[in-house]
Amino acid sequence: MAEKRILKVAIIGAGMSGLCMAAKLQDAGIDTFTVFEQADEVGGTWRDNTYPGLSCDVPSRFYSYSFRPNPGWSRFMSPGPEIHSYFQQVATERGIRRHIRFGTEVRSARYRDGQWCVGTDDGEEVFDVLITATGVLRVPRYPDIPGLDTFAGPSFHSARWDHSISLPDKRIGLIGTGSTGVQISAELGGKVRGLKIFQRTAQWVMPSPNVRYSRFTKAAMRRWPVLNRLGYRFWQFYIENMLGRAAVEPCFQRGLMQWLCRVNLRFSVRDPDLRRRLTPDYQAMCKRQILAGHYYQAIQKPGVEVVSEAIDHVQPNGVVTADGTLHVADLLVLATGFDARAYVRPMEIVGENGLTLDEAWEDGPRAYRSVAVPGFPNLFMLMGPHSPIGNQSLVMIAENQADYAMWWINQIRDGRVVAAAPTEAATKNYNEEMKAAMPQTVWMTGCKSWYLGKDGLPELFPWTPIRHRELLSTPRTDDYEVRTA
Repeated sequence: MAEKRILKVAIIGAGMSGLCMAAKLQDAGIDTFTVFEQADEVGGTWRDNTYPGLSCDVPSRFYSYSFRPNPGWSRFMSPGPEIHSYFQQVATERGIRRHIRFGTEVRSARYRDGQWCVGTDDGEEVFDVLITATGVLRVPRYPDIPGLDTFAGPSFHSARWDHSISLPDKRIGLIGTGSTGVQISAELGGKVRGLKIFQRTAQWVMPSPNVRYSRFTKAAMRRWPVLNRLGYRFWQFYIENMLGRAAVEPCFQRGLMQWLCRVNLRFSVRDPDLRRRLTPDYQAMCKRQILAGHYYQAIQKPGVEVVSEAIDHVQPNGVVTADGTLHVADLLVLATGFDARAYVRPMEIVGENGLTLDEAWEDGPRAYRSVAVPGFPNLFMLMGPHSPIGNQSLVMIAENQADYAMWWINQIRDGRVVAAAPTEAATKNYNEEMKAAMPQTVWMTGCKSWYLGKDGLPELFPWTPIRHRELLSTPRTDDYEVRTA
């Protein structure tokens, strides 16, 4: 047998995707990889977000690595700390921690003389392959509200929660009613002195009781692992054929989900005026679909108020809305989302001939099959542009993309390929096909959301998650500029 080439692989990020890539490399017998992590622990978004009520909106059985099932999930949809603990366990069990450089931020990555020069505050280091696993929703977005910096009390983004502050005695102003805002409201409603929820846009809420798994269920999952695997496959089938199809095709599933959202609102909210203010003027799933079991119940508790008037400004003692009303607050929480187009930024990535990624993406982020970019050889992105994050489990996406990267890494390791990057023509054709398919998706039915790019089109995958997996399972070498020895 021919001797395999020893490859040095750089992985940027030790969140869910980065750990997945590390595990795939280990399974292939590659131990010469380094994971760069700017924080002091693994976990990514599950490390950074610690707000009250945090939980996953994907069934726990399916929000797990296929190669590392977890029979001990406590709930149907797991709470954030439990998910973070799961990723910590994977990093420890796999021995991935010894490959991680904590507290190390990658400032730049430059392709030079057939290798990637990764720059940190400690200098530059050379690698053969570069994997970006920097996540999707990681850079907090702060609202541009006049006077926000004059507020006298504590104020912070939901992803930067200050746990030193006591909540029960506070009058809290919560700005934002997306998925995070809904989870915080459901958790704090009726448990604090006062909760004002400032709603800019009403949201459709899918009923989803988060049941707790019994001791017997967890014991059975451990005793018979096949039950856990069956649970994984069941929820994979459900997600991919219900939400996965409903979001991208006019179909029975789309109509059913919209009906469920309307029925949930109609029978959960008694007050006609409140129900009117909570009724969106767009289709369900046009924005990121919210799943919640008791949000509507929480916002109807004493001391909770949904404010639908637009915010005019903030002053030291509270929030003033457009109708002139002062809403007194002791604490402001900004559940205002993230920069969904940050991708690898602020890191500078420079490909061949000095081409920067910012220049390549001047007209908006684009990639070939969500993982590779023309002019950037041996660079693979996990959760890259137009990944199916709107209708698929992110863990499954990461595994599919990591497997695709591994196919090329094995080609390089076996000596069949030295460097590979998609052609400009193949990438353009792929993105044109996606653009042509976008009108049939629910994301283009008339709402404003963080899914939409600067061209007004969703930066999402316009087909089913199954098709995304199929595209990544069959690499096309004729779509690539391939250099051999």
